[in-house]
Amino acid sequence: MRKNIRNQLPININLNVRGLSQSSTLAINEKSRQLILEGRKVYKFGLGQSPFPVPEPVVEALRRHAHEKDYLPVRGLLPLREAIAAFNKRTQYIDCSPDDILIGPGSKELIFILQLVYYGDLIIPTPSWVSYFPQARIIGRHVQWVPTSAEEHYRLSPEKLDMICRSDPNRPRIVILNYPSNPTGCTYPTEKLKELAAVARKYNIVLVSDEIYGMIHHQGQHVSIARFYPEGTIISSGLSKWCGAGGWRLGTFSFPPQLYWLREAMAAVASETYTSTSAPIQYAAVRAFEGGDYIDQYLDDSRRILRYMAKIIRQKLAAVSITTPQVSGGFYLYPDFSLYRQKLKSHNILTSAELCDKILEETGVALLPGIDFGHQPDELVARLAYVDFDGSLALEKLSAFQDKKLQESYIRDYCPSIWEGTKALCDWFSML
Repeated sequence: MRKNIRNQLPININLNVRGLSQSSTLAINEKSRQLILEGRKVYKFGLGQSPFPVPEPVVEALRRHAHEKDYLPVRGLLPLREAIAAFNKRTQYIDCSPDDILIGPGSKELIFILQLVYYGDLIIPTPSWVSYFPQARIIGRHVQWVPTSAEEHYRLSPEKLDMICRSDPNRPRIVILNYPSNPTGCTYPTEKLKELAAVARKYNIVLVSDEIYGMIHHQGQHVSIARFYPEGTIISSGLSKWCGAGGWRLGTFSFPPQLYWLREAMAAVASETYTSTSAPIQYAAVRAFEGGDYIDQYLDDSRRILRYMAKIIRQKLAAVSITTPQVSGGFYLYPDFSLYRQKLKSHNILTSAELCDKILEETGVALLPGIDFGHQPDELVARLAYVDFDGSLALEKLSAFQDKKLQESYIRDYCPSIWEGTKALCDWFSML
């Protein structure tokens, strides 16, 4: 009798994958899209995708190289690796060479492969980006969550990191620092980075500095921890956030010579999996990392818009007793709804997931619950991505404010979904 293979699939799935669902950031985007198709008004504060267009010189470079069809070297196009090395020197004053660079189809893929080739525990602060933990689980790595608090600006403290490592000082470990942070928008001051670097050096930690939002630090003052722990830090970056090119799928790892053995191991895996990153995208990325006046202005304008938007939304939320940590970069806020705990309980809302489901149902505002970022279910926090606006229009209209401060009317008129969605969220809590 022929077996029903379909019915056997659930019990034959790798135990590390069984029970995993689609990435929550992608899931909320698809759910929002479906609600829109059904005629609902949805404020897409769930998926963290840059609202700004890819800079025109970079798009033009893609047009010029659309014909490129050959497989490129596994580690990446040499002119691109040269441009990234120069970018690291220019923006972070880090001694860097093209040999240090590995190109992949998104930094997400590179972080996954690193965990695959390096046999060590993963240490991440709570909250952290939604994919670090699932990736480790797929591979079968042990994950050590390190609790943080709003009072600490959700930062990993050097003291807590040292406390984790001292009981088994020779254990291999990867620590991922993502700053400015997804989901909080917070970053690390220089002195704190120096202290973390000292702990990492003490225990020979492989430190992944996920700086995908570094170029949209709101003051343009991002500092890489690789300045203070160059021998053990891998800088992770790419085009998705600061260059508005998430769908292009290009990520970068910058290794110190001391970790070339990891670079080679990752390149070996890459050669047997994705082979190489899209050729036209790599050629176009050269222009992005070269920078110049046009891209500098693009970044300055993007930062100005995001900085002001964060300020206004925080003010609106604070007016209805919803607290958020001070934002330093990126395009996220991390509101805490704890002051409404009793009122929410009276509506049978006890968890962040239940809260976000209810908010989406009754207001159309899509948020991601804190549980997706490592918080306990009853911690009433969520991520708000303030990206639901036409970035091209916002940049165009900014020219009228070159010599004066931005006003609330700028957001109301040119970023209406941000304005209306924030109001809908505040009104909902006011009426509880």
